[in-house]
Amino acid sequence: MKWKDRRRSSNVEDRRESSGSSGGGGFNMPSLQTLFFLYPIIKPLLRSKFGLLILGIGAFAYFSGFNPLSIVGMGKSSNTPTTKVQKQKDDQEAAFMSTVLADTEDVWSSIFRQAGYKYQPPKMVLYRGSTRSGCGYAQAQMGPFYCPNDQKVYVDLGFFDEMKQKFGASGDFAQAYVLAHEVGHHIQNLQGTLEKVEMAKQRSYGKSGKNALQVKVELQADCYAGIWAHHAQKMKHMLEEGDIDEALNAANAIGDDHLQKQATGYVMPDSFTHGTSKQRMSWFYRGLKSGDLKSCNTFN
Repeated sequence: MKWKDRRRSSNVEDRRESSGSSGGGGFNMPSLQTLFFLYPIIKPLLRSKFGLLILGIGAFAYFSGFNPLSIVGMGKSSNTPTTKVQKQKDDQEAAFMSTVLADTEDVWSSIFRQAGYKYQPPKMVLYRGSTRSGCGYAQAQMGPFYCPNDQKVYVDLGFFDEMKQKFGASGDFAQAYVLAHEVGHHIQNLQGTLEKVEMAKQRSYGKSGKNALQVKVELQADCYAGIWAHHAQKMKHMLEEGDIDEALNAANAIGDDHLQKQATGYVMPDSFTHGTSKQRMSWFYRGLKSGDLKSCNTFN
């Protein structure tokens, strides 16, 4: 995919350096060794109201995101890339994702403008390990997702390494497809589709019924990702040989049936939440060929 020397989106929150190194919170608790080291300092403070006040202020600062231990050179972040090469690779991926996000802004702004509306783009949060979102804690194991509560797309860049190594879905356009899919959920949110589906889920009987509705949501987001690729190619002439195959391969690799068979050796259709590999590839390709929102009605 041709992407260098093009506009990058300004709707990006880069939390890679402040993310937790593992799921469960946005900060790292001090180790027992650290507490043991600090005990001679803390002990006298426990004997007076002024000392307790200092400890209270320190605790408040710590749980608000500032680590008082950094003043004495302790409590440094453990999730910073360990080598210059790793950081350069990480920064290049962040630049790529920001460029793709800018492309989605250009495409959807044009589509909305032609329909007489103004497009409100989502923000993209880049993180490593875990971070807070409007939908709860975001963790690397969850993969990229869209949160309608704060209208942000959350992306742990480490997911793309896993997608390549574990699922065999490599290539920069595979990554672009994933982001375009999540932006597709933002489009659904602006259209009111997500709200309607949630209301329908409340009326639906049984988990399988709710899952079936969610599959329709996900397949439509795949179709919207195809629409993005259709119009972005017309605007940017960005596609290179093999790019579409990369996106289709990614859609195939993360189909419910493929993932279940890989994990357990069998499939359970009633538990599908995103659609089969064939469905995901088909709906992405439908959007790609038509470029028309009307072709993405997965609910009929």
